[in-house]
Amino acid sequence: MGFPANIFLFACMFTFTLWNNIQLSMENEFTAHYSSSFLACVPKSQSKHTTVLDLSQKNISELHISDFSSLPELQVLNLSHNLIRELDFNVFKFNEKLECLDLSHNNLWNMYCQTLAGLRHLDLSFNKFKTLPICQEFGNMLNLEYLGLSATMIRKSDFRGITHLQLHTVFLTLEDLSHYEAKSLTVLNTKNLHIVFPINKNFAFPLLYDGMNTSEKLELSNIRYNSTDFPFPTFDPLKFKTLSLRFNNVDLSWSILVRIFTIVWSTPVEYFTVKNLTFQGSIQSTTNTDFSLLSYWAQSVYSGSSMKALILDHIRTKVFSFSQDILYKTFSDMNIENLTISDAFMPHMLCPSSTSLFQYLDFSYNALTDEVFKNCDTLTHLKMLILQRNQLENLSKVSSMTSKMKSLKHMDISRNLLYYDENENYCHWVGTLAKLNLSSNKLTDSVFGCLPINVQILDLQNNQIRTVPKDITELKALKELNIAFNRLTELPGCSHYRGLELLNIEENSILTPSSDFFHSCQNIRELRGGHNPFQCSCELRDFVNFEKKSGGRLVGWPESYVCEYPDGLKGTQLKDFQLSELSCNTTLLLVVALVVTVVVVAVTSFLCIYFDIMWYLKMMWQWMQTKRRVRKSHPEDLQSILQFHAFISYSERDSLWVKNHLIPNLEKEDGSVQICLHERNFIPGKSIVENIINCIEKSHKSIFVLSPNFVQSEWCHYELYFAHHKLFSESSNSLILILLEPIPQYLIPARYHKLKALMAKRTYLEWPKEKSKHGLFWANLKAAINTNLPVSTEMIVV
Repeated sequence: MGFPANIFLFACMFTFTLWNNIQLSMENEFTAHYSSSFLACVPKSQSKHTTVLDLSQKNISELHISDFSSLPELQVLNLSHNLIRELDFNVFKFNEKLECLDLSHNNLWNMYCQTLAGLRHLDLSFNKFKTLPICQEFGNMLNLEYLGLSATMIRKSDFRGITHLQLHTVFLTLEDLSHYEAKSLTVLNTKNLHIVFPINKNFAFPLLYDGMNTSEKLELSNIRYNSTDFPFPTFDPLKFKTLSLRFNNVDLSWSILVRIFTIVWSTPVEYFTVKNLTFQGSIQSTTNTDFSLLSYWAQSVYSGSSMKALILDHIRTKVFSFSQDILYKTFSDMNIENLTISDAFMPHMLCPSSTSLFQYLDFSYNALTDEVFKNCDTLTHLKMLILQRNQLENLSKVSSMTSKMKSLKHMDISRNLLYYDENENYCHWVGTLAKLNLSSNKLTDSVFGCLPINVQILDLQNNQIRTVPKDITELKALKELNIAFNRLTELPGCSHYRGLELLNIEENSILTPSSDFFHSCQNIRELRGGHNPFQCSCELRDFVNFEKKSGGRLVGWPESYVCEYPDGLKGTQLKDFQLSELSCNTTLLLVVALVVTVVVVAVTSFLCIYFDIMWYLKMMWQWMQTKRRVRKSHPEDLQSILQFHAFISYSERDSLWVKNHLIPNLEKEDGSVQICLHERNFIPGKSIVENIINCIEKSHKSIFVLSPNFVQSEWCHYELYFAHHKLFSESSNSLILILLEPIPQYLIPARYHKLKALMAKRTYLEWPKEKSKHGLFWANLKAAINTNLPVSTEMIVV
């Protein structure tokens, strides 16, 4: 299957130049690329499905039928830059699908032809043929579009076999041209003709004339002529076919160059390009005759001409001094629409003397200053002006230069030395300017005070901008803004350019977006914000959500958007950085905190009321105060000598049982057991709480007589609390519970949770109703309180 013409030519002409690695690369079974310079023959390992085979830059000197007979699908074959001397086209007789064959840069001098009907691209240039290698069989290649040839002599008869072919491009290399038969090229039928002359020899002028009579597009390379005898044949320039003419690597004397320009200007050529032009000569050879000729050329460029565009790129001169006014005037007054003079070290350009037809001017890579086109009012048709990489400095002066260019829409003044001082100058841009390139200058934040009011596309990348001022003139028409490679620390808002659609802020120092970015930049459909040192915090959370909601408006997401700060998140992509709504929404955080506080206070209040926490706190405070007073007033009590075997806590309603049964059975006449009772052992003058604490601390055990009456007594609760506190503070087993009467759970108040816990966890003695069991009860109780008290002379006064 063949390729479309344009795709096929692109593949053949450019693919070969890309395959120059230093290893074997089998990209897939359809493409084989060998790049070892040590290969001396065609390898046999290709797949039979191979369609593209690159064997360039090897040491292959011979080709055989067996080399390609196993490749019936082969379509593109590159054998350039080898050592092949002879070629028999029969080696490709099994490759019926071959369409592109490159044999350039070999040592071919002899060739045996065979028709390759499907061939569309054949390159035999840069070889050693004496005559043009055009066989009669080439005439049968009706699909041929590109033909590369080389020879040392050219005759009209050489092209006889292919005059009927509709060729797209003929590429002709003449490294050692010894003979050229006049008008030989004119028999060719091609749209594009490219002739490469020897580098160190004079080029043949007849080839220039014949070439312009042959193709619509003519390109000549290595134009050099040292002789002073310049051939100026008689011809009818209006019969020339060439509309686009290009010279590459031109090295001529000034006088010959002017003569050639004069000839070209009188032809139908519309587009004339000269790349790498060098003036050759000296100040003595630049005579008045030459300038007269230049004036003649100037007159021709002022008058009617077919020329639409002139491009002069990379100009170097060896003519050291001559009057430049005529030259500048010649260029400035040209009657053409497009003029390019780039990389020529040109220090100045005159304003056209009358209203000019210029619509496009490109004077990039020169030495122009702010004085260029000063007060110039004749460039009224100019639409595009390119002054890239010159010596422009004052932005205000540059703006004034455009004020009279009434049609100017696009201006490129990038890569200069531009600055703007808002205190000294004012800007006067033409109102039609829609696209402005100010990149790679020395502009700061002040530049926003010197911008065209109607600009739509603005490029400010690679300057020294730190922030976008808030007091700038609103740019309502601005649609694209490029502020990449600056020093911005904050993503700017769009309050001054609400119609903005494209914003580029890559490679800055942006940590977080500005507060009004998301509010003011609603119309942005493409944002380039990658490669910034983002600080991953709550402020950046909205930026991440912006991408999720926008559906691909962030170019380079997510690879180019990475956290730089804090260190713990460094290297994390923004898409993986997440913070909760609560941690970033201050209002919500305050509401939640308030609700939690209210709930905590309510629960705490409920618990305090339900468990009578305030009562316990009050008791704890009283206990601590009592302990402090005891230690302060009676330091001798710090020894804590036990004086009683037990302290008895009971309700007054149970006093009869205590006095009639408990005391008599515990206190015998021998005084072996000493009981502490509040009515006989409390010290007058002290508070009840202080007496309770004192008795509990001086007693080995604390006996609590439990009954429904007990839980109704406030003081019994105090005594139980302080005894329980002693139990934990001293890690002792000092509590004895006597259940005088059963206590239903519903009778126990909620604040008596300690009593509930003690009755649930500790063993208690239950007063038996049967008299026969009383003896065992008293024996168990005496065993529980039996202990030897330390000897003390101190007695409690009753």
